[in-house]
Amino acid sequence: MNPTRTRRNAIRTGRATVAAAAAVVLSFTSTGFAHAAASGTPRDHGNGDKITVGIKFDQPGIGLKTPDGTYTGFDVDVATYIAKQLGHDPSQIVWKEAKSADRETLLQRGDVDFIAASYSINDERAKKVDFAGPYLLAHQDVLIRADDDSIKKPSDLDHKKLCSVTGSTSAQNVKTKLAPDAQLQEYGGYSECLTGLENGVIDAVTTDDSILAGYAAQPEFKGKFKLGGFKMSNENYGIGVQKGSDLKGKINTALEKMVADGSWEAAVKKNFGPAGYKNEPAPKIGVIVK
Repeated sequence: MNPTRTRRNAIRTGRATVAAAAAVVLSFTSTGFAHAAASGTPRDHGNGDKITVGIKFDQPGIGLKTPDGTYTGFDVDVATYIAKQLGHDPSQIVWKEAKSADRETLLQRGDVDFIAASYSINDERAKKVDFAGPYLLAHQDVLIRADDDSIKKPSDLDHKKLCSVTGSTSAQNVKTKLAPDAQLQEYGGYSECLTGLENGVIDAVTTDDSILAGYAAQPEFKGKFKLGGFKMSNENYGIGVQKGSDLKGKINTALEKMVADGSWEAAVKKNFGPAGYKNEPAPKIGVIVK
């Protein structure tokens, strides 16, 4: 046997073995990463660590990122209180925008620890994420001009120009169930609806009363608008967490404490009071009002 050829064969065999082993490791690792990306990894939310919270950035009174980079609103106050009870100072909170269409994905991927973003609890969402709370019972309502006495009940919206944002079901619900002759107007955002309402181009704006109250409470709109108080639906706002997360129980405990020590009521008055918002009492944990 040729010694040189034998050595060459041995080298080729060794290289093939190493390559095969590397391929197995790479395959396993890639599969592991793919699984982690698909299922999400529970975040570490231990005391002293940063905590990432999803909120709305564009809803005054609920969740708003201001031009100076600070955050205000009822959901911000609730989330800050919860984070403190979990062992995090405000400086340790990382705020992340949670647009309505992205909320389940953010939780499933583990991009946030929890979400407080006018997040109504419903059966479809509860299949994908868990909810602590509810912490606020809101209702679909309308916002009208303060001096308008012509709209006293939902049916009075017939022949009125009713505004909501493009893609929202709120205005369509009114037209389908309560005021079939309402003239629907869809704008890109609620701020545009309020400008139209202020200028008389729009007669009423509809969405959750908490959101409407937040807009109406802004300094530039103070005293110009009022809520109809129609309570056309029940919206149970919950704190979204990853499915199976132990945060659900801890957040429920924090919410109960927030109500008991008066911080919840103070946050409601601070963020919604200027609009004359007649809020419901703090809901009971785990009780969903249909």
